[in-house]
Amino acid sequence: MPTVADNFFKLAVVFLIVGIAMGLQMSISGLHDVTGAHAHANLLGWASSAIFGVYYALNPAKARARLAQVHFWVYAAAVVVMIPALYLMLQGYAAMEMLVAVSSLLAFAAVLVFAVVVFGKTPEAATEPSALAG
Repeated sequence: MPTVADNFFKLAVVFLIVGIAMGLQMSISGLHDVTGAHAHANLLGWASSAIFGVYYALNPAKARARLAQVHFWVYAAAVVVMIPALYLMLQGYAAMEMLVAVSSLLAFAAVLVFAVVVFGKTPEAATEPSALAG
């Protein structure tokens, strides 16, 4: 499996654990003020990261591109900052709002990079029969 696919799957599993932990904390405490952070952890952290990982696993030529690595690192940094900052903001720490905004814009930028990867041309060497046979 390409490294970038493996990295996205690892990121996804971490956020699956985080999302489930947030859900359990809300359920046990009866306080649901961090529902937004819980949803973002599950959708952006778990589901989207897993989908990115599947795409790169199915498209190893595109996974080897430098843009795939840029996509992973920008997206991972954005989500790793966004989820805890959003959690704290929803707990009443208004100072986190700017961090949430900046990390949200970074996540959006990473998704735009992914769009370039998806719609961009597959590298020639990876589509030649000799490259596929070896």
